[in-house]
Amino acid sequence: MTLTRRQLGLGAAAAASLPLGLARPALAQNEPIRIGWLAAMTGPSSAPAVGFNRGVEFAANAINAAGGVKGRKIDIITRDTQGDPTKCVNATQEMISQIKTHAVWGPTNSGESLAVTAIMARAKMPNIHPCVVDSLIDEKRYPNAFRLAPSNTQWDDAVRGYCLNVLKAKKVAVIGDTTGYGVTAAKASAAGLRKDGAEVVYEANIDYTQPDMTPDMLRARNAGAEAIVVWSTSTGMDARLFNTRASMGWDVPFVGHPSMASGEIASLVTKPENWKKVYAIGYRSCSYDEQGKLPAHTQELVDRLKGKVSLDDTLLWWVAGGYDAVQLIADAVKNTGSSANADIIGYWNSLKNYPGYFGTYTYSPTEHNGYPTEEVVMSEASSARNGTFALAPGYG
Repeated sequence: MTLTRRQLGLGAAAAASLPLGLARPALAQNEPIRIGWLAAMTGPSSAPAVGFNRGVEFAANAINAAGGVKGRKIDIITRDTQGDPTKCVNATQEMISQIKTHAVWGPTNSGESLAVTAIMARAKMPNIHPCVVDSLIDEKRYPNAFRLAPSNTQWDDAVRGYCLNVLKAKKVAVIGDTTGYGVTAAKASAAGLRKDGAEVVYEANIDYTQPDMTPDMLRARNAGAEAIVVWSTSTGMDARLFNTRASMGWDVPFVGHPSMASGEIASLVTKPENWKKVYAIGYRSCSYDEQGKLPAHTQELVDRLKGKVSLDDTLLWWVAGGYDAVQLIADAVKNTGSSANADIIGYWNSLKNYPGYFGTYTYSPTEHNGYPTEEVVMSEASSARNGTFALAPGYG
């Protein structure tokens, strides 16, 4: 039988359509699990993302070296947002429309997250982030968004409690930077202090690029501040505040954001002693006891990281958080057998006491703040050892 060109064409089209239709499930089962990583890797607010990234890369490499997730490799697609909300919006839209990631980790800064949370919600993109501004988690408006770190309310409770109950400070200065996060956090912190009976004697938002902190520090001292609460992710701004305090001969304690304990500050302070009496938000999972021992689960991670990931210039909780984020996405695919948006979100909504290295996470359809409040503590900022810290004075 002689086939016409038309019959050949129809046969080829039919043959092509059948394998493609049958191959799609196999393709989905073998394609990489694409994780979008919105990271401010450069810029003045880069310290957290640099630390998180080490955990992200370590987790992805470990999973892939073990054969992936049911044979599917982890593919981390990183975009350096530079801490710029506009760049973050562009990167988010690229991940949704072009790259078609299966989930997004980040951003690392709340100012950026405020700009992209609604975008990811409209796309039903599974999103897990470490940003602390309370409004970023809203289970009804953003049913796709989950918080890996504590909320700013949890942080603020720890800071306020330390100032009032341990330092016994009655007069407090509150300083934030001029980012969306700095403005929001400082305002909430001042309100909480006033509510609990403290006098906020000075309140300011400072551009983190401002070279001279003397005017603001003088105003705080002249107002009688007995403690200074700082809300900024900029280690440069932190160090300038510490150096200014020293040049003024003032021994007022600083209490606040975890960035005040970043290893970068060691090279930014003019003298090591300038970093004393600085108490930064920390976590029991990443704190060592009087004998210098970490919790057993945390020590397990440190042992795995040894020789592979540097911890001497970052925070262990950043590294552990990045690791946990990748693992939470990988485990969602492993346990559901699917990388569909709804399946990843559904898996996260079912977690109870998930044993991460940074924290033990619990989520439900009505609660996307998964970090346990009791694990938030204050650390001695300059006591870093492999990214871990001694508890601040006053803790058992």
